[in-house]
Amino acid sequence: QVQLVESGGGLVQAGGSLRLSCAASGRTFSSYAMGWFRQAPGKEREFVAAISRSSVFTYYADSVKGRFTISRDNAKNTAYLQMNSLKPEDTAVYYCGTNRGVATMRREEYDYWGQGTQVTVSS
Repeated sequence: QVQLVESGGGLVQAGGSLRLSCAASGRTFSSYAMGWFRQAPGKEREFVAAISRSSVFTYYADSVKGRFTISRDNAKNTAYLQMNSLKPEDTAVYYCGTNRGVATMRREEYDYWGQGTQVTVSS
């Protein structure tokens, strides 16, 4: 079993930046693809970004492409989401998840989730 803990959320003005972290327990972090998803009030959880086990492949939702960057450090058992040029519509709870398969935007492919971290972007 994997436990995930997100951090780094907060309140930021439009145009600002935040860096989210997802710390994973266990010694098998490098065997998982990782993904970031977000959920705004009244909406379904949606895909944001995903990264393969060795960081070779990354995928982004069109809405964040060019502004967000996903990365990982397998030695630190941690995945990151660098968010730049933030917009009010990026406001949501952000979740990281693990996937034993390939990096994917399909939410149902993810096995474990963290508790989420709130990101609020003011206009």
